[in-house]
Amino acid sequence: MQAIRISPTRLSLAATALVMGAAIAAPASAATLSVGAGKTYATPCQAFAASRAGDVVEIQAATYTGDVCGIYTSNLTIRGINGRPKINAGGRNAMGKATWVVVGGNVVIDNVEMYGAAVPDRNGAALRLEGTNFTLRNSFLHDNENGILSGVNTASTIVLENNEFGHNGYGDGYSHNVYIGQAAKLTFRYNYSHDANVGHNLKTRALYNTIAYNRFSSLRPGETGSTAAGKPSYEVNVPNGGTTYIIGNVIMQPASGNNPAMVSYGEEGTGGYATDLYVVNNTFVNDDSRGTFVTVRNAATPALLTNNLFSGSGEVTTQANAVLKTNYQALSIGFVDRAGYDLRPLFSSLIVNAGTIPATAIGKVSLTPTASYRHVAGSTLRATLGKKIDIGAYEVQ
Repeated sequence: MQAIRISPTRLSLAATALVMGAAIAAPASAATLSVGAGKTYATPCQAFAASRAGDVVEIQAATYTGDVCGIYTSNLTIRGINGRPKINAGGRNAMGKATWVVVGGNVVIDNVEMYGAAVPDRNGAALRLEGTNFTLRNSFLHDNENGILSGVNTASTIVLENNEFGHNGYGDGYSHNVYIGQAAKLTFRYNYSHDANVGHNLKTRALYNTIAYNRFSSLRPGETGSTAAGKPSYEVNVPNGGTTYIIGNVIMQPASGNNPAMVSYGEEGTGGYATDLYVVNNTFVNDDSRGTFVTVRNAATPALLTNNLFSGSGEVTTQANAVLKTNYQALSIGFVDRAGYDLRPLFSSLIVNAGTIPATAIGKVSLTPTASYRHVAGSTLRATLGKKIDIGAYEVQ
């Protein structure tokens, strides 16, 4: 860098100070840090350590084993390119917590595969969230003690979209595919969360939850898939309540599950949380001979259950004063390919145009579904013809 020649005059000193001050105040331009064989950085963690706010870390598709660390930079974007890089914990962990511990704020991770996270206390995660605000997209987290684990941060918004979470959990029921602590807000959409190993496919203690257009399911015994078959507890667990929208999801309970309830809300107490629950246009399938589709406890506010399709045996809800409107339940419902998990319903006059356009929720939030889940971890636009809407997560075509 060229040295600045300082004039002895007071005027020049003042001008120089202004120039230097402007230079210090101006933000440095963002850089793209390349990771992979023959690139500037051999491993992702080397690039994280060298990064600055606003940078982008691009990880070439390859397998990176034992590359564990904390991510301290804020406003950082991390993305896999030329395929999906595989991050194998390989028996190592960062800080006794995770493969990657996200300490910085406003971090975005896109298109990575992470597996093998384990720690001595059996609560290791692929991603441990300790910063404020986080986004994960287009990624596959599997065979970790936790896929994602976050702590308490009531200033933090977490967005998880277009991801697959499979067969995470130590097997003791205390670790899960996704476990969100007391965050300000969780948006969980277009994800495929399945086969949690005894734990839950989704557990969230966030104060405000939008759970929309996802598939929660597990393999049947003897089937093969992207992971081993699991025996999940709840498909969706919201143990402390909070304003929660469960809209347009496919929610399936296997015959070999560990808990007969599919969605659980407020079971651990709702002190300090709102208790408004909206369950709208979901397709529930219970392959067990017992069960409850939506368990609601410790909630003074009546839950709203509208336009849901309930296939299989079981009680719709445990809340006596819940508002149930234009739902449909049958022991057996015709689907396009039930064995292949294509749960678009076949034509039935009890389903087609049989729903109700949902009223707007508190805060002027629309409850009308605008998308449908598309496998794997995707979505399609849901078009409603006229003023009629079909019951369930899909419009019948």
